[in-house]
Amino acid sequence: MKDAVHRAIETMWKHYGEPVSLSDLADAAILSRFYFSRVFRQVTGTSPGRFLSAVRLHQAKELLRESELSVTEISYEVGYNSPGTFTSRFTRSVGLSPTRYRDHARLADFCSLPQPPGPDPRHGTFVGTVLRSGVVPLRTVYVGAFSSSVPEGRPVAWDVLGPERQRFQLHGVPDGAWHIRVAGLDGSPPEFGTERRMLVGTCPAVTAQSGRVVKLDITLRPSSVFDLPMLFALPELDCRDQRLLADAC
Repeated sequence: MKDAVHRAIETMWKHYGEPVSLSDLADAAILSRFYFSRVFRQVTGTSPGRFLSAVRLHQAKELLRESELSVTEISYEVGYNSPGTFTSRFTRSVGLSPTRYRDHARLADFCSLPQPPGPDPRHGTFVGTVLRSGVVPLRTVYVGAFSSSVPEGRPVAWDVLGPERQRFQLHGVPDGAWHIRVAGLDGSPPEFGTERRMLVGTCPAVTAQSGRVVKLDITLRPSSVFDLPMLFALPELDCRDQRLLADAC
């Protein structure tokens, strides 16, 4: 079934600027609409509609960084009929308005994350180790707790790990189920004209409880076509095109 989902995701990336219906995606997957939606969620962890929305917003981020198109022009380029709807969804998912994102992303040292929250006995804590499969040098690694499987909006708790640090601590996590997402870049020198390889890590939803410490180990792996684009604005992950930025980010 992965081949079917792969075809649908390829259709999203090729036609994100056009009206794309569930029927269009099911046809690309060569599956019935009902069966396609179920299989798609099993493989990616989210619905086709949310995945398509993530693709569109990811492409909008790229256009904001690398083009001089206006926000209104970009909203149409990525398949939105209403610039207002585009702006509100972009702001909610990325954590910055399109205009502020463009301004911040052109600074080599921009960061949309403030100091992470500290320990709080009224909330839960997640601690653990970010493992790597094989000997892979790392740059900065970001760990966040999100309310859904889609890594969008500011995480409720987060930690930023340097190349020598593998242990993370997520403090101040409210009671409930949370999705832990890890992302970083391969520290190996990229081939000329290519981007650094994105590394990601996930685990099943984890429940936080007041005063409780939950221990986790999460293994990084190379991202694949089935992984949702990371929408929340993060400096290294958004500025990894070595053809444009060299090692500025």
